[in-house]
Amino acid sequence: MAGKELRTIPRRTYETELLRLQTELVKLQEWVVTGKKRVAVVFEGRDAAGKGGAIKRLTEHLNPRVTRVVALPRPTERERTQWYFQRYVEHLPAGGEIVLFDRSWYNRAGVEHVMGFCTGEEHRRFLRHCPVFERMLVEDGLLLRKYWFSVSDVEQQKRFRRRLEDPLRRWKLSSVDLESITRWEAYSRAKDEMMAATDTPESPWYVVESDDKRRARLNMIAHLLDSVPYHDVPPPSLTLPERPPSTGYTRSPRELQTYVPDHAARL
Repeated sequence: MAGKELRTIPRRTYETELLRLQTELVKLQEWVVTGKKRVAVVFEGRDAAGKGGAIKRLTEHLNPRVTRVVALPRPTERERTQWYFQRYVEHLPAGGEIVLFDRSWYNRAGVEHVMGFCTGEEHRRFLRHCPVFERMLVEDGLLLRKYWFSVSDVEQQKRFRRRLEDPLRRWKLSSVDLESITRWEAYSRAKDEMMAATDTPESPWYVVESDDKRRARLNMIAHLLDSVPYHDVPPPSLTLPERPPSTGYTRSPRELQTYVPDHAARL
């Protein structure tokens, strides 16, 4: 779809389809819980490519005890001395869990490599080890999906500017993000090298064109659902009980408790 002029999806159409997909995600979640399945989804891509927005819509109606987001900070001094994949392994899902990695072990192939946060040998070792690591996960029964969110330089620049000017989005912008503007081609080469080494039959990459955020979210979620062989799991039969009659309880005086001020009354 790259380079094609695509029609904008009307908001009403987008919201209707998003709700349908989110309903299917709830069914997927129940299938994961009932069958003790393990699902891990990797979200990667350029800065401001729309990963966070896709994750937000994906998790909106899911149980946070089942579906959790992992967004790790910079490694500690101790973690820097560990096997590179070690700090990610502890966050992998157990049976009945879905884990969404908002950036992942692929940090080494991208920002760490481009910004000089790892050595050349560490980068080359990662590209050799990563397919082996992922093959072990898949062979052990983990359902692993990897999505690369692709955004054009023009659209990325627009999103960076909006973040810079919007106090609600300003926190999303860092000096490393801004550095990606001047290192656009270096990131492109790093991404191509990463894809060549880690786009394997056992664990392929799926590219999401994300200049249009609505289209990207729908496409990504629909693909995830299509790629997992889930089925509808009938919910347990529940009956709402009748409230028992009062046994004489009297609520304590309101004056004994401290309530938050009624800010809404002043609007």
